[in-house]
Amino acid sequence: MKNLSTVLIGLIAALLLISLSAFTVDQREYALVFRLGEIVSVKKEPGLYFKMPFVENVRYFDKRILTLNWVEPDRFLTSEKKNVLVDSFVKWRIVDPAKYYVSVKGDELQAERRLSQTVNDGLRAEFGKRTIHDVVSGERGQIMEILRQRADRDAKEYGIQVLDVRLRRVDLPQEVSESVYQRMEAERKRVANELRSQGAGAAEKIRADADRQREVIIAEAFREAQRIKGEGDAKASEIYSQAYGKNPEFYAFYRSLDAYRNSFKSKNDVMVLEPDSDFFKYLRSPSVRK
Repeated sequence: MKNLSTVLIGLIAALLLISLSAFTVDQREYALVFRLGEIVSVKKEPGLYFKMPFVENVRYFDKRILTLNWVEPDRFLTSEKKNVLVDSFVKWRIVDPAKYYVSVKGDELQAERRLSQTVNDGLRAEFGKRTIHDVVSGERGQIMEILRQRADRDAKEYGIQVLDVRLRRVDLPQEVSESVYQRMEAERKRVANELRSQGAGAAEKIRADADRQREVIIAEAFREAQRIKGEGDAKASEIYSQAYGKNPEFYAFYRSLDAYRNSFKSKNDVMVLEPDSDFFKYLRSPSVRK
């Protein structure tokens, strides 16, 4: 019985010793093994590992890609001395956990502060060399790549790799936005007035050309009408002449009837003529007319 108790105690002690000696490393993390505060081993691969109990301890660090976000957009000056508000983020990860621990004591917040300072310095330098148009659209991709390379180069000193630097949004401050909007509005009004002026000039030119064409058409039509009328009058005169030549007496009688009709059209008309006037020739009897 005493031997069985001893075996059980020994087994329990062995299990306790094993539990204090063994540790596992997940595929999403690194592990640093410390002995009396000094790094003695770095575990980068997942698996089961052992350490000296009570003497060595293990600390874990995230292997996954982390994101550094700014709470508020930062303000930077462009080459035009204009302020812009920049909202950005950084993708980074730990690649050398031992250097990471030595440089920032394994503190993620401290690492992000250093990384933030590096990125902000790079933004200030790059924005100071470019105009608002460049940083908004023209050279945005180039700026992000320059920032990534610079931040990655500096971050290697404390065991970090910078995978990406992104400018999420670049805005103008409220006071600058209003000024830019007013300038844009004035420019649009100037262009609109210029287009209206050009349109009015073009319209006046079209109206003048239309008036000229109208006068030309009317003149040509009048000329053609006068020509046709002249031809008609000539033809009528020719016909009258032929008719008069065939029977002059009948022609004279016909013309006298037209004269009587026009003269006696109104009852108020008064004519003062001699009774033997030729005007009354066809109103007299044939004997008198002869």
